[in-house]
Parts: sequence; C-alpha cells; structure tokens
Amino acid sequence: MTAEHPFPWLAPITVMLLVFGIYPLAYSVWLSFHKRNVVSRQLDFAGLHQWTRAFSDARMWHSLETTLIYTFVALAVQLALGIVIALLLDTDRKGYGVLRALMTLPLVVPPAVTGMMFLLMQDGSFGVLSFYLYALDLISPAQPILTQPGTALAAILLADIWQWTPFMVLIILAGLRALPKEPFEAAAIDGANGIQTFLRLTLPMLRKVIAVAVLIRGVDLFRIYDYVYIITAGGPGTATETLSFYAGRIYFTGDFPYAATLSLIVLVVLIGVSNIFVRLFKVRF
Repeated sequence: MTAEHPFPWLAPITVMLLVFGIYPLAYSVWLSFHKRNVVSRQLDFAGLHQWTRAFSDARMWHSLETTLIYTFVALAVQLALGIVIALLLDTDRKGYGVLRALMTLPLVVPPAVTGMMFLLMQDGSFGVLSFYLYALDLISPAQPILTQPGTALAAILLADIWQWTPFMVLIILAGLRALPKEPFEAAAIDGANGIQTFLRLTLPMLRKVIAVAVLIRGVDLFRIYDYVYIITAGGPGTATETLSFYAGRIYFTGDFPYAATLSLIVLVVLIGVSNIFVRLFKVRF
C-alpha cells in the first residue's frame, strides 16, 4: 500500500463491510417502515406503524426490562469477581501461571455447549445443582429451578457468569501488570495498607481498563440470545425473554418488519448508551 494509491488495497474490506454490515442495516431500516400484506404476502409501505406498534407493545417493554436487569446483574457480578480474582492472580509465585492458564478454559467452550451443560445441571429430575439445592432445602422439588421466573433468570445468569468472568479477569490482570511500580512502593513507605492502596491507587489507575472491559461485556450482554434459547427458551411464559430473543421469536413467525424494528431498537439503545459511556469515561481504543 502506498500513500498515493491506498484504495485498491482497501477495496476488499470495504466490499465486505458493505455486504455484511451496511446492506443488512439498510435493509432492516427499510423493513421497519413496511408491513406484510396478509392477502398478497407482499411488503407494503406502512410509515411509522411498526415503531408505534413496538412502543405500545407491553411485551417489548417487558423484554427490555428483563434485558436491562440481566445486563446490570451479570456485569456487576462479573466485574466484582474479575477484580478480586485478578488481584489474587497478580503474583509471580510458583504455580500461579498454571492457575492463570486454567482461568481461560471457560472462554474456549462454545456458548451452546455451556448453555446445554447448565441446562442439564439445573434439570429438576437429575441435575446435579438441583440435587444439592434440594438437599440443602434451598428450593422445593415441587418448584424446579427452570420453572420459576426468578430462579430461571438466575440459571441463565449463572452460565454467563461462569463463562465470561475469565474475560474480565484477563483484561484487568493485563491492566494490573502494566501499572508502574513506583507509586505502590511510595505508598508502602508511607504506611498505606492494602485497602488504602487499592482504593486510592490501583482502582483509579485501572479506571480506563475497567471501562473498556465493562463496555465490551455490556454490549455483549445486552444482545444475549444463546443462553436464553438453550436454557429456558424465554420461559416460564415470557419471564426470561430478552429483547434480542423476542425479536428472534417474532422473526420466526414470519413478521420480518416487526422483527427488524425490534432489532433496530436494540441497536439504537446500544449506540446511545455506548456513546454516553465512552464520553463519560473518556474511553480510547
């Protein structure tokens, strides 16, 4: 590539971006202003019909609420565990390299396999997790985990937390390893204890690293579909139905314009929140 003639080299990625990014987005926007004619099976222009339908759809608001609860709870738990585990693994002592390697194992498991594994573990008849919860009298055999709204959502969260907490650990651990040693040595000389050092030095210096990790995971969590589909299929009823899952369910009924509209709502929320977050925390990639 040369500074004078860069375009031939950029053409392949530009074509891929147009085909796999811009075109689907533009088509979704076009679909959201149409509706399917029941008689002719053709798409007729409908103006803002799909958008007004979405904003007056109680099920859409319920799925959005479920998505927000899921995102915030999973993000808070993964971040807290990620910081604690990263601090514990931030050492050069013998054997900790093996532990750091083992921490990455959940990340290489396909989400579909993770979902199936946690589905079987929490099955009311033979699931190992259900067995111990029954034994400890924490839940009733008459009310299996996946048949109750609160515990069903917790079942999905458990799978997500198990698989993606290591991602938080890796990013935060990399940030810890990149911190300069001098401020910590000075703090030790001044008599600062571990908690003071963490709150006044470590946490502020990791602020942007944590912000990047939160942004990446937050976007991924808001789009959650696979664990919901495998573990609960949105049930019981619509208790664990997220916005992306609801859009997918509408799509498979053949109502493509409304499914496209719901998908665009997911996109708009993500873009809006991400931009506010980036500006607030001055995130730089």
